[in-house]
Amino acid sequence: MSSRKPFFALAVFVLAVAAGALLKEPSPGESMTQAAQKFIAALTAQQKAVAVLSQDDPKRLGWHFIPKSERKGLQLREMTEQQRTLARDLLAASLSKAGFEKAGTITDLEKILEKLEGEKARFKRDYLRYYFTIFGDPRPDSRWALSIEGHHLSLNFVVDGGRVVAHTPAFFGANPALVMDNYGVGPKKDTRALAKEELLAFDLLKSLNADQRKSALIAEKAPADIRGPADAQPPAGSPEGLPASRMTDDQKSTLKTIIEVYAQNMPEETASARLAEIEKAGIDKIHFAWAGADKPGVGHYYRIQGPTFLVEFVNVQPDGAGNPANHIHSVWRNIAGDFGLPAKK
Repeated sequence: MSSRKPFFALAVFVLAVAAGALLKEPSPGESMTQAAQKFIAALTAQQKAVAVLSQDDPKRLGWHFIPKSERKGLQLREMTEQQRTLARDLLAASLSKAGFEKAGTITDLEKILEKLEGEKARFKRDYLRYYFTIFGDPRPDSRWALSIEGHHLSLNFVVDGGRVVAHTPAFFGANPALVMDNYGVGPKKDTRALAKEELLAFDLLKSLNADQRKSALIAEKAPADIRGPADAQPPAGSPEGLPASRMTDDQKSTLKTIIEVYAQNMPEETASARLAEIEKAGIDKIHFAWAGADKPGVGHYYRIQGPTFLVEFVNVQPDGAGNPANHIHSVWRNIAGDFGLPAKK
């Protein structure tokens, strides 16, 4: 991305809305509310008791991306085909086209894991073991929340008056990160669900000079995972690594592109608002930190943190076939507080 290109071009969308260019189109929150209503209407009373909880239910703040035998909500496996279609419509309304396709690839990777691990799997692999939970009553004038979660996917939203007011934590993972063979099921060879998230970060690291790299490197070995998985609020603490204020224009451009990749998992209006907040808070205040190897196939980790947001990415675990460092965990969190709640000071 050229350094002369206006930062976060998606902000143009906000101006278009203000001008009335897209007034006839429902907002992401409105689309989510409509999709949630249709989904709920298709459920039986017994299913509703599982899928629809009160807005203040403590389960709303429980999240994780590991394979688990039990989760809150109603899983796709327990739905009819019509209900699954409506659930996926709700997922599509919550994400951008790119984010929806990414989520679909991630869930399809479960088919590969099921074939590779078989009966040896500690937890059953199942591309339909993804759970949908609605907290509250989705109406145009109400405040309600949504959780869509399973292995390597945890998406959490709050909608208030038809407007998306929270969309974190937003977790996307991939195993395998790079599909290295054709297995007859799932995504084909060379598929990379999170390609840009990984490869652009390597590009930025390689562009750093020796002094910059020294500042960016926070550990010789990558951590085992992201920080604070399952915690209701993001990790506290000041940003580490290399500040954008010490980057060249080209390096800043790459950094901004990485941030955009994460933001653009969300619908355009939501992504634009997220990126506008980042720019207002100050691009030069964003830090890029790295740990571990500087090449694929060996454990590596990075963190991007600004005044309003935190991104963490780690690739250290082997994939289902045993290929090293081919298993990604990545997350976007809100420094001001996840789940629409203020972070603890």
